[in-house]
Amino acid sequence: MPPMTRSILFVCLGNICRSPTAEAVFRNLAEGRGLEIDSAGTSGWHNGHPSDARASAEAAKRGIDMSPIRSRKVVSGDFDRFDLIIGMDAQNMLDL
Repeated sequence: MPPMTRSILFVCLGNICRSPTAEAVFRNLAEGRGLEIDSAGTSGWHNGHPSDARASAEAAKRGIDMSPIRSRKVVSGDFDRFDLIIGMDAQNMLDL
């Protein structure tokens, strides 16, 4: 039996739309289960920026708050820190 996943990182290019949305939705679904959930981008273009306003607005319509999430770039330590890293598309997987 494989070890249980305790930490998940979602990754897209800029970490302002897809991966922070996945982080927020999954965090909402997994609340209280003791999982570490985060998101990052393969580029550092938006480091420190909040999620895209359109993505945040769509999440808010569904009762999901993305306001605490800030963009960050994937770092090599993420490969040791997270049990599961999910690239949001094929290019993200290649970049990882």
